[in-house]
Amino acid sequence: MPKRILQGTVITASSEKTIVVKVERRVRHPLYKKTIKRSNNFHAHDEGNDCKVGDQVRIIECKPISKKKSWSVMQEKK
Repeated sequence: MPKRILQGTVITASSEKTIVVKVERRVRHPLYKKTIKRSNNFHAHDEGNDCKVGDQVRIIECKPISKKKSWSVMQEKK
């Protein structure tokens, strides 16, 4: 099974080797047909502590590192 790759914005980088990434997606409301934004927060592993708040990053699914972390930073864009 292929690993999922998501793109989002770093909202918290205060923990050691951990960042929180907000991933937004746009969905269409089933009844009103209006496009709305939905978002999820993912905890991701950042080995070098390179990411800062506001960076655009791509994260990839990996084996569970801790209770909440099962994503890893794949690529960082400033």
